[in-house]
Amino acid sequence: QVQLVESGGGLVQPGGSLRLSCEASGSIFRIATMGWYRQAPGKQRELVATINAGGSTAYADSVKGRFTISRDNAKNTVYLQMNSLNAEDTAVYYCNAKFFALEYWGQGTQVTVSS
Repeated sequence: QVQLVESGGGLVQPGGSLRLSCEASGSIFRIATMGWYRQAPGKQRELVATINAGGSTAYADSVKGRFTISRDNAKNTVYLQMNSLNAEDTAVYYCNAKFFALEYWGQGTQVTVSS
């Protein structure tokens, strides 16, 4: 069993930065593919970034060059560093873990980019 808990969301001004964290419980973290997703009101859920067990990363075009996903296996934690934030980044951000047929989601953390 795995539980994912996101933190680090909040209000930030345009052009600012924010770092999200996702702490995982359970024993599968090191071999799981981790991802960050986001969903804004009236929009489809969007895959933001992924990082697999080998450390390979992938990003949505909308965030490439601005966001960085990383993982610390010793701490069972995945991070999403978000820079140059704009209003289009406003959404609830969800942490996701995939392990073969198993999939887990966090509760989400709100990110609001506004003046």
